Parts: sequence; structure tokens; C-alpha cells
Amino acid sequence: AALRRTPDQLDVLARSGVVDAGGAGLAIVLESLAAAITGSHRERYDVPAPTARVTPMTEVGAGYEVMYLLDADDGAVGKLREELDAMGDSLVVVGGDGLWNVHVHVGEAGPAIEAALRVGRPHRIRVTYLAERVARGVGDGRGVVAVAAGEGIAKLFEECGAVVVRREPGGRPALPAMLAAIRQAGREVVVLPNDEDAGAVAVAAAEIAREDGVVVTVLPTRATVQGLAALAVHDPLRRYDDDVVAMTGAAGHTRYGHLAVADREGVTSAGLCHPGDVLGLIDGDVAVIGRTLEEVAALVVDRMLAGGGELVTLVTGAGAPAGLADGVAAHLRRARPDADLVVYGGEQGGYPLLIGVE
Repeated sequence: AALRRTPDQLDVLARSGVVDAGGAGLAIVLESLAAAITGSHRERYDVPAPTARVTPMTEVGAGYEVMYLLDADDGAVGKLREELDAMGDSLVVVGGDGLWNVHVHVGEAGPAIEAALRVGRPHRIRVTYLAERVARGVGDGRGVVAVAAGEGIAKLFEECGAVVVRREPGGRPALPAMLAAIRQAGREVVVLPNDEDAGAVAVAAAEIAREDGVVVTVLPTRATVQGLAALAVHDPLRRYDDDVVAMTGAAGHTRYGHLAVADREGVTSAGLCHPGDVLGLIDGDVAVIGRTLEEVAALVVDRMLAGGGELVTLVTGAGAPAGLADGVAAHLRRARPDADLVVYGGEQGGYPLLIGVE
């Protein structure tokens, strides 16, 4: 009975007309166990047959990608979404207040445009034959591109399934490398620049990739810890626009900080600093000046948690002394035992410690 209900509980099952595969497997295991114990076999569940669904797009290279802007009343868009969903796949309809951005892969382009004409006024229509896009080296499915400034960070992003673009600390990633990563990642791509300067390169690369028919969204992540938070909630089974919203929310709810060592005298928002002073930055501004890394790290974490939060992420750099993360952990156990702590070895240069609070 629970298995039969699964299409009502998960949209992707309902759209495909199937029950949950893991649930079906568990039912078979339990049925087999019952048969082994009782010595008799009787089917104890009936799986409904998959419903027929026309999906012209069975593989990349067949059919067309259709994209357009649509002027239409918000109430009419639901019907359009249903029509397009029945025609093909990779459907994305985002917008509001009368203006919508529509993307879909279909076997025939004409009906997808005619459906728009029935509910509003489509414009900036673009139709791409998908076989041409494959020839340009565009990957399939949905993917994430993440920019990393350290080998440990790069490995961490790769383990989470992202295509990584490396950059030197303080430098920008190369535009060709960013474009190649977006094309490799898939048909629907979310880019995590994790740095303001890298964000500008990502936006430029995304514009070029869209000419190849790739659906690209560049999230405004300004720090590695924001990228990690976004990637943690990434779910390729969600609709693309819903996934983007979830990842954006996770990144936006993550405050970021880092430690740096001053190499010259200067005036900061926290006062005068001298060469060798440890600077604690929160959201890009110097908030604390101290003499030791552990002292400043504890102060920065306290200030970040004062604004709310329950999860602290530390990413240690290549120059971080042994025991730095352990010292922060000990401080948290005393001051904020309710806060969870995660530590990664980022091996980034320039910054001994990156800090995130969610």
C-alpha cells in the first residue's frame, strides 16, 4: 500500500508514471523473506504498470531545445507548464509579474511555440538542434561548476560531484577554463564562483555557453564556505529552478569570514594594524585584530555566532599551524556547546583559515 502511494509523494515519480525503485526493492526483499520462512510464496503487493508518457527526448542529440521569453498572466502559466511537460523534458519555467523565461527540450519545436501563443506573447525565441550542441562538446544532465583556490578545496568540491575550475589565491580563473567546465557539466548548470572577481568571469562564460543552448545560472557566492553550503543542498532530481532557489538560499544564509596576516601597516575598519598582526575578517571587512591565529579565530567565530547560527565550518589553509582547528573546537565546546563543527583541509594559500556559519 505504501509503495502504491509513492507517485503521490514525489513529483519525479508521478511525471514518469512509476513507483519508487527502492521501495519496490524492499517489498521484494520482504516478500522473499516471508516465502523463505513460510515455505510458500504469494505476491503480497502489486506494482502498478508504468503509465505511457510521450517523451520525445530520449537522448541528447535528438530533437530541439526551445527557449523564449513570454508575456503572459501568471494564472495561465500553469497550463502552459503542463502542456510543455507532456511534450518533452528539461522543462524550466521561471519568472512572475507577467514575464516568464521558458526552456524545454522537445521532439518538434513548433508545438512548444504554439502552446505559448495560446496563453500570451512569446518573444526572443531561440530554437537549437541538439545534435549541433553535442558537436560543440556540451554534456548531458545537470551539473555544478565550482571555483576552488586550493587543492584540498578542489578535491572536496569534486567529491561532492562538481566540475572544478582552479584559480590561484588572489587571482581569477581563466575564461576558457570556465567555459570548458560549464560545457562539460551538462545541459543545466549552476556555477559557484566563490569569489567576487571569479563571479565576473563566470558571468562572461555563462553568456557564451548560453549561445550553445546550455541553461546556466551563476549564484552570487562570494566565499568557499558559501559554495560548500550551496552544494550540500543540490538535488538533481528537483526541477532546475527549484534547485537554484534552494542552493541560493543555503548560500545566502551562510556568513563567511577568514583570517589573514598583515604584511604592512595600515588602517582598517577595526583600527591600525602592523606587519605580523592577525586580521579577522567577517563578510569581507576587518572585524578583529590580534596577535595569534587561535585568539583571533575564536573572536571571529564568537562574533559570527552572535548573529545566530548552529553550524560552524572551518577550512584550514596550507600555512595553518597544527592544532589551530582543534583550538577553535575546544573554544566552541566551552562557549557554544550547542553549535556543530565541521573541519576540512583546504590547503589554500594566503588565508590560514576560512570560516562559515550557517
